[in-house]
Amino acid sequence: MNFFAYRTAAERYAKYRPYFHPLVIEKVQAYLHLQRPLSFALDVGCGAGQSTIALKQIADLVVGADISAEMLDFAERKPGIQYIQAAAEELAIRGNSSDLLTTSLAYHWFNQERFLSEAQRTLKDGAWLVIHNNGFSGQMKENSEFEQWVTRVYVNRYPTPPRNSIPLTQEIAHEYGFNFAYQEEYQYEVQFTVEELSAYLTTQSNVISATEQGNEKVEDVYLWLVAQIEPFFHANRATFVFDGYIWYLKKSMG
Repeated sequence: MNFFAYRTAAERYAKYRPYFHPLVIEKVQAYLHLQRPLSFALDVGCGAGQSTIALKQIADLVVGADISAEMLDFAERKPGIQYIQAAAEELAIRGNSSDLLTTSLAYHWFNQERFLSEAQRTLKDGAWLVIHNNGFSGQMKENSEFEQWVTRVYVNRYPTPPRNSIPLTQEIAHEYGFNFAYQEEYQYEVQFTVEELSAYLTTQSNVISATEQGNEKVEDVYLWLVAQIEPFFHANRATFVFDGYIWYLKKSMG
């Protein structure tokens, strides 16, 4: 089920998601020792294009692909960036053509076996598949009690929808023609006001499931969040921790 095939959800996603992606691309550039831009990079599950725009930093041409036309409608158009509507498991890209394929915050929604096969098909021999993700930890640096509210109240009211969280192992990578070369973990911090944090939380799939796919109005959820969250703030803004990882898989030669 595609939680992001709703124009209302796509619009919130484009407006309220933190733009952490340049941090990841800097790490990718360092690990791959890229001294000059790649010719062609492909960003799969690109959503509203944040990850695609960041990827342009290390590639002359970037194509962002997403199954959701609604998401792509909100993707920012820039020189050297193109967008196509395509499923991760069936990309309209010529085989053995990509120097790099990335996917951000999307791998857990894919049919992973079919996606890995398609990534292997589109990448050049020796090229890289980079899978990266991050999540809201619930940790508020100024108030430790907020994390308890997240687990006991927020997640209880809006449970996380099922997703494919099977770990990617070296054995699975080899089966699809890759070497799982390295895994990197990272953290970053975002400062939110009460209103900004509440708006961000309405972009999460658990809230989308309750609004676009459920019986609640997003305006009511937002007001509930503001009322619940405001007591935890001791100032206008507070600092929240996000945890992430980056997986580096290299396509086998020939």
